[in-house]
Amino acid sequence: MFELDFRSRQPIYEQLVEKMKEMIIHEIWKPNEQLPSVRMLAKQLTINPNTIQKAYRELEHQGFIYSIPGKGNFVSPQPKTASEEKIEAIRRDIVRLAAEALFLGVAKEEVLQWIEQAEQGERGGKTNDSFDECHKNV
Repeated sequence: MFELDFRSRQPIYEQLVEKMKEMIIHEIWKPNEQLPSVRMLAKQLTINPNTIQKAYRELEHQGFIYSIPGKGNFVSPQPKTASEEKIEAIRRDIVRLAAEALFLGVAKEEVLQWIEQAEQGERGGKTNDSFDECHKNV
């Protein structure tokens, strides 16, 4: 399904949340599609079911999935237009990360190239390496 980096400083549940969000955003998992059960995914990834459950709770809190007791977890239909708050949060993150990259000596042109890469990925063109890497086993 996807690979996790057990040596990373980033907690496993956060890695799961990121990878699952990518799969939802890029519509690998379709709206209202049932997600793998906690037990099945834990067995497949050889991690504790509590870690899967924590990731699912976080995704539900963020509005990416919803749960139906006794049935499972499902992908939430995503509105075509994002909320103003979400757009503003993304803008702040981009500004902060761009400023950090510039401070570290990354050229402005390279930062702009990264944005173009993201745009190409959304249009079905060449995507970034980290996205390709995590989806090669899907």
